[in-house]
Amino acid sequence: MFKKVIIAEDLDSINFGIEQVLKDLGIENFHYSKYCDDAFLKIRKAIQDNEPYDLLISDLSFKADHREIKLTSGDELVQKTREIQPDIKIITYSVEDKSYRIKSLFENAAINAFVLKGRNSIEELKKAIGIISDSDEKFISPEIASLLQEKNNFEIDDIDIKILKYLSEGQSQDDIIEIFKNADIKPNSKSAIEKRLSKLKDFFKANNAVQLVFIAKDMGII
Repeated sequence: MFKKVIIAEDLDSINFGIEQVLKDLGIENFHYSKYCDDAFLKIRKAIQDNEPYDLLISDLSFKADHREIKLTSGDELVQKTREIQPDIKIITYSVEDKSYRIKSLFENAAINAFVLKGRNSIEELKKAIGIISDSDEKFISPEIASLLQEKNNFEIDDIDIKILKYLSEGQSQDDIIEIFKNADIKPNSKSAIEKRLSKLKDFFKANNAVQLVFIAKDMGII
């Protein structure tokens, strides 16, 4: 079982719940931070002191306030943490349900578990901690696991990223078609681009192109 845990969560009520889970599991050495920057500094200092944390539990979304910060999301925190401490176990604990963002965390930040905040989150968090503490097995909340399976037939590719990038620059759908044709990028037909945009909106649960671009930027895709 884990010996030293760092929690990154900006809501006291959620922190209290996580702390109770840790106590129930016999884990007494834990600290928490309401800012990703503070959590990262504690992780880095613990490494320098040769007393590293062996588990990070982090939310993904943190509410902005008056304080100037460098790390604005849990995504950035887990990525930076993985870079300086490759062997630390990481659990993301969030209401996030966008399959691409979750899949990206497993693939790019090598998180060990994703627990969806909800009705069963306390028991799932306990289960996740138990599973990953003594093995390399991953844990994903069942609801999210089903979502990932449903979405696994659609992958974001270079063409999708180009479309998102041009949309972010203010180009219209017709502009993108012309750009693709002039650069001999295929597919470049109107129906093909429309189909890709429709799939991207469905995939990211975006209602329109503006929201689609916002989500893509927020997730660091463009």
